[in-house]
Amino acid sequence: MPVGVFQTVSMVVPTMVAVLRRPDLWRTAIRQAGVLARPGWWRRAPFLPLPDAGYLHFRFVTMYGGDPTDQHDRRTLAPADLITYLEWCRAWPLVIASH
Repeated sequence: MPVGVFQTVSMVVPTMVAVLRRPDLWRTAIRQAGVLARPGWWRRAPFLPLPDAGYLHFRFVTMYGGDPTDQHDRRTLAPADLITYLEWCRAWPLVIASH
């Protein structure tokens, strides 16, 4: 079973605070929210441009290992990991252009 919607929403607040502290990443964060958002996100609660739960499940397993659906192995997205990801997303076009 993928990461639940309520667990997903509970991850949003601390990660949003981390992004709000980094105005240099705001444009990248908005772009990535649009790229990763579930299709038709505005028609379903929680009405936020969140990634699909299956995608989050995949990313959590590949990032942190283990199974995020295991009641004894609940992991949440570390805000620092999101900042690192956004920095990578911002830098990637420059890496490609330099080759």
